[in-house]
Amino acid sequence: MSPVISLDGVKKSFWPGPVEAVSDVSLEVREGEILTLLGPSGCGKTTTLRLIAGFEAPDTGTIRVRGRTVAGGGSWVPPEKRGVGMVFQDYALFPHLTVGENVMFGLDGIPRKARKERARLVLETLDLAPLLDRYPHELSGGQQQRVALARAIAPEPVVVLMDEPFSNLDAHLRESVRDEVVATIRRAGVTCVFVSHDQRDALAISDRVAVMNQGRIEQLGTPREIYKHPESVFVATFVGRTNLLQGFVKNDHGCVQTDCGAFCRVEGSGLPEGTPVMVSVRPDAFEASEEGVLHGRILSTKYTGAHVEAEIEVRTDSGEGCRRLVVHLPPTRAYVPGEDLTFRIVSEFASVVRNACQTLGFSPLSASAPSEETAAAG
Repeated sequence: MSPVISLDGVKKSFWPGPVEAVSDVSLEVREGEILTLLGPSGCGKTTTLRLIAGFEAPDTGTIRVRGRTVAGGGSWVPPEKRGVGMVFQDYALFPHLTVGENVMFGLDGIPRKARKERARLVLETLDLAPLLDRYPHELSGGQQQRVALARAIAPEPVVVLMDEPFSNLDAHLRESVRDEVVATIRRAGVTCVFVSHDQRDALAISDRVAVMNQGRIEQLGTPREIYKHPESVFVATFVGRTNLLQGFVKNDHGCVQTDCGAFCRVEGSGLPEGTPVMVSVRPDAFEASEEGVLHGRILSTKYTGAHVEAEIEVRTDSGEGCRRLVVHLPPTRAYVPGEDLTFRIVSEFASVVRNACQTLGFSPLSASAPSEETAAAG
């Protein structure tokens, strides 16, 4: 099946400068999926969304919607003819129109009776029918968000684009509204591209996540792949917290030797013996256990409700120094700074960062371990 949206070698620069906002982005969006463009401010994610929508034109590369070229290669299709729906960060509802009239607004070119019927059907699908005659100021933030979504999908677009749709919501409403909106999208079977800087939203709602940095896609994969198997130092540190440990492949059984000890069954470590690598170990990959090989002293703790985030000082194997690790411990008991702990890493919860060699300045085929001076910890 051909992709709903495809970008091939898309670049976009802004003047003065020029400042390259999007650099050689290639991406496909599949039928019925929710894909999130995730990254920090200025990484190019919103520009990419605007290029898909037709609010910006690419300098080079092509953009296709359902196989039809809408930008690039001498072609240009205006936004209103691309079959793309847009939900803006501030919802952009018309305050003087009712919910029904807002939804009908984008249904030009069909008889009024058909417009009213289509608006009613969409509002019923999104459980908004009782709000038909209300005005935006009479709605909660979550209801306004869903009305904006209803207006976007009423014309039956190929894809709906949503730019930071939850950023204006209070923290205590954010998660419930997010889940409600995503459930609505799933129920309607809509293909959707989100833009977000919040990794929690991206991991929670997406079928796939494209992590962007400096105008490029650093990694594209499922939320589990992005979190558990980061392919670069940027992805490892931006998508949640992590501990980065340098070492080298010890043998062909998935064991990696680090200065904190040897870890076995490390994901992605099928490399030649002696290959220097960087290993990402998420805080929730640690487990307190008397049978563990790691021994440390608690420096500080932070209670979050779901877990206790502890900073632990671990003495290196050489005994010549210490490394600080961030570890998530179960909240079932209190932990005291100065307390000694023994713990282990859950099998297959450590992962080699595949593209870290260039960042660290050593060859992936080098047989010597990296120097202590280049060691990094999250």
